[in-house]
Amino acid sequence: MTRRARQILVALILAGVWGAGIGLMHVRGNTWFLERVEATLTDLRTIIRGRLPAPDTVTIIAIDDPAVSLVGSYPVPRSTLATLIDEIARFDPRVIAMDLLLVDRSRPDDDRRLAASLAKTTTLLAGAAVFASGKQLTGPANGSTLDRIPDAASFLLPQQEFAGVSAVGIVNVATDQSGTPRFIPMLFKKGDEVQPSFPLRAAALAAKADPLFVPGGITLGDRHVRTDIGQTFPLTFYGPRGTIKTISAAQVLDGQLRKEDIAGKIIVIGATVTGGGDVFPTPFDQVLPGVEVISTAITQLVAGDAIVRDRHIRLVDSGFAVGLPLVLVGLLAWRRSVIGLAAIIAVVCTWLAINMVAFANGIWLSAAIPIAAAIPPLLLFGASQLLLDRRRAQHFATQSKMLQSVQAPGLGKWLARNPDFLAEPVRQDAAVVFIDLSGFTGLSEVLGPIATRELLNGFYDFVDAEVAACNGTITSFMGDGAMILFGLPEPTSQDAANAMLCCVRLCKRTKLWLASLPASTASRVGFKLGAHFGTVVASRLGGGDRQQITATGDTVNVASRLMEVAKKHGAELALSAEILHVAGQGNDLHRTGTLEGPLETEIRGRSGSITIWLWRSEDKT
Repeated sequence: MTRRARQILVALILAGVWGAGIGLMHVRGNTWFLERVEATLTDLRTIIRGRLPAPDTVTIIAIDDPAVSLVGSYPVPRSTLATLIDEIARFDPRVIAMDLLLVDRSRPDDDRRLAASLAKTTTLLAGAAVFASGKQLTGPANGSTLDRIPDAASFLLPQQEFAGVSAVGIVNVATDQSGTPRFIPMLFKKGDEVQPSFPLRAAALAAKADPLFVPGGITLGDRHVRTDIGQTFPLTFYGPRGTIKTISAAQVLDGQLRKEDIAGKIIVIGATVTGGGDVFPTPFDQVLPGVEVISTAITQLVAGDAIVRDRHIRLVDSGFAVGLPLVLVGLLAWRRSVIGLAAIIAVVCTWLAINMVAFANGIWLSAAIPIAAAIPPLLLFGASQLLLDRRRAQHFATQSKMLQSVQAPGLGKWLARNPDFLAEPVRQDAAVVFIDLSGFTGLSEVLGPIATRELLNGFYDFVDAEVAACNGTITSFMGDGAMILFGLPEPTSQDAANAMLCCVRLCKRTKLWLASLPASTASRVGFKLGAHFGTVVASRLGGGDRQQITATGDTVNVASRLMEVAKKHGAELALSAEILHVAGQGNDLHRTGTLEGPLETEIRGRSGSITIWLWRSEDKT
């Protein structure tokens, strides 16, 4: 197994372990630190899903501003509540549920009248759980059906006069950090005392069946309701206030109640009066009345259209928490390119689509859990790969310097016979040619050090052969390029012509070499040449055991900058008018390609402009 393969394997194992840890915490309900993220993403999915029509199961009788104005006081007298119940009961509702706390005594006559009205029909009254420090607590995990249900410090229950003739349910809801109700606890406990929730008791009375609790669910008659950790009921919303049919209590008191709004339905009486009722923020409405939150839970319990989030869904979330980071890290390891990035985006989009489709169809898959599981491994692996790439690039640079340490081979024999050659700098005329591969730096990061060395060696080999055939001297290989002199060790009248011939041969040979490479490699590499003739200063640089023969001066600078000109104009070779003039009839440029010019151009780092020519070979191989 290669070193890179081992690195990828370790990254995949760590990503899987991280995802499994997050998934296990999620199954146990311990990912409180992601609650805010999940709340935001849930609201976003709810808005994308859009509003839904509420089943015609529940009707709200609202003690609203018109009703309070009609009665003249708030809280409304209990005699008025008795009148409401009597009027509603005339049309045979399934249950009358009062989302009002009747914990204090009122006028005895009013209390007796209300108790009498409650006793005449199936009714439900609200109680409330009080938690220590104002926080809703959960019990320790013990594997029973009472596992982690809210543990109250005390209960606020209706007066016994009312509770004796009516059922009682706890109206507390479980909100997230943003204050939005996400769950309705189905049970509450205080020591050994257990109380059902208000929505559950209403649904049970409507079904005329006592609820049967089993791990992860509740049986109501012939229906099974799936619940989450601690027998909590996941809640989603149909729309803003008024989505569930709402009738003002003023209409009831004025005798305007219609039978079709009441008969066979669960009636919930609650306060929506300004400043008098509790409100909650939801994705559709920032001030949804608490009575509509409770009514939504009752509707979904009875109609069976609640969103599902239970242990099985959490296990699916855990599967995504393990699988998504493994796939993303694997894709990043496979291709750190546009293709790899496109594959990662495709996988993420597919997961998002699955999550959204599931949510729209009533399955609450977590969005925050897979994100929390995938992002850290992906970022850490990406950062580690960038660090390793930087180290490899530094290694390539060192390797390139080592390749440059080889002395110009054409001068070896001459130096052996003339050890004092260029001991002092010499000014002389010479032709200077530069060749450079473009796109090689990025390619070397992909190929790796061994393939890079082999590729450079192939390039150096044919450059050396062509330069030697044209009586030139390679003064240095500069990474993926070379500097070539014609005029060392001694100048001749054919230096310019030989330089032109070498340029033509190098262009053709480089194109043949690129054509022999794999298409994926050749497509990323190009080349360019620059040539100039003029005065140079030839000398030895360095000291001790490490010396290098080179040339400096304006001629060298111009030849080097002409490569940029060639690249800018899409030519293979840019040459100065001086070298073309000195070469005279001894160049093959007209016979072997297309010569374009003369052109005037500026050279970077040099004042004024020079006359240049551009050359392109006719061979399109």
